Parts: sequence; structure tokens; C-alpha cells
Amino acid sequence: MSIHALENFKKIDDIVKKVSNKVNIIAITKTFPLEIINPLIDYGHLDYGENRVKEAINKWSDLLKKKSNLKIHMVGSLQTNKAKDAVSIFSYIHSLDSEKLANILSKEEKAINKKIKYFIQVNFDNEKQKSGISVDLLDDFVKFTKNDLTLDVVGLMCIPPVNSNPDTYFSALKKMADKNKLSELSMGMSNDYKEAIDHGATFIRIGSSIFGQRI
Repeated sequence: MSIHALENFKKIDDIVKKVSNKVNIIAITKTFPLEIINPLIDYGHLDYGENRVKEAINKWSDLLKKKSNLKIHMVGSLQTNKAKDAVSIFSYIHSLDSEKLANILSKEEKAINKKIKYFIQVNFDNEKQKSGISVDLLDDFVKFTKNDLTLDVVGLMCIPPVNSNPDTYFSALKKMADKNKLSELSMGMSNDYKEAIDHGATFIRIGSSIFGQRI
């Protein structure tokens, strides 16, 4: 399986590089053990995504001591009581979604003198099952996190609603990022990353197309 994962990654990487050199592939490694991920690490890939803080710490802490250039991304919803541990292990958090969480993350950054990069998650249709800042509150939230808390907010993230046309949401997210002078866009997964790249994605989150079905 690990050999197939590397082959799958190379195919996607080739597709992405033909379109843009500015797109970073986050290999979503949640639930997969390091023995399956190691071929990608040995190949030189640096960006990996997890959605649970505890799993990320257990999986990556020792390896990061040896390979400090690896970047671990939090791509799932982050509970405030996990913020301290999240700051300790992640280089990027893609799910900044509330003032309460932003305040706690700012405090935890200062406590260990570490700055990480953030994407604000946008919830377009106010879907109750999804986290995210509503569209009408986004501009003020960007100003609050960047100016008041001095968090390093680099961009926006979204997950289009199921059974929707993702182009509509990717296009809208790009416009919101431009309006707020944010240069990065975290959007696009295994089933729609090509459309996301067409709309300016700079980080795509690929799991099943690399590793197959979750264990």
C-alpha cells in the first residue's frame, strides 16, 4: 500500500505542477500509520494533514525532532481545550473559526513563543454541521485576528456543501481572500482539487487519492 501511495502522490504532483508551481499538496494522513506515510517523507514531501490533535502528537512528535522541516497541518475542527497541544505540534491550522478559539490560540502562542500560520474557515451557507465564520462576519473577523491579536492569518479555507457545484464556492472564496488581502487559499480535496486550482487554490488537501480508503 505504501508503494502505491507514493505512486499516487507522484501522479497528482505531476498534474499539479503542469498547472501551477504555487500549489502545495497537503497529504491527509489521518488514521494512517507512519509506515504507510514514510515513502512520501523519504521522497521529500513536507506537508501532511491531521484532523485530531492527539493523533498528530502521537504520530509526529518524535519524527519532528529529527526532521524539523516537516509541516503538520491541522485540517479538522479544533476544540478550544485542544488549542495548547495544537500550537505545540502544528505549523498550520486551517480551521480558525471563532473569537474564543482565536483568543486562546494567541495566548498559547505567546506562552511558548511560537508563531504558526492560520486559515480562517468560511461557512458559506451557515451549515450547522460545519464549523466556520459566516460570510457576513468574515471581514471583521479577519481584522480582529490580524490586527488585534496579531495572528499570522495567511488565507481562507472552505469545504463546499455536499452535492453542490464547488466552482461557485471556490470562486467566492477567492474574491473574499482578495478583498481582505490574503494570499493563500486552502480549498480542494481528492474529488475537486482540479477545480480548486482553477480558482486559485494554493493548498489542496488530498487524502483518499493518495492513500486509498481510510483504515
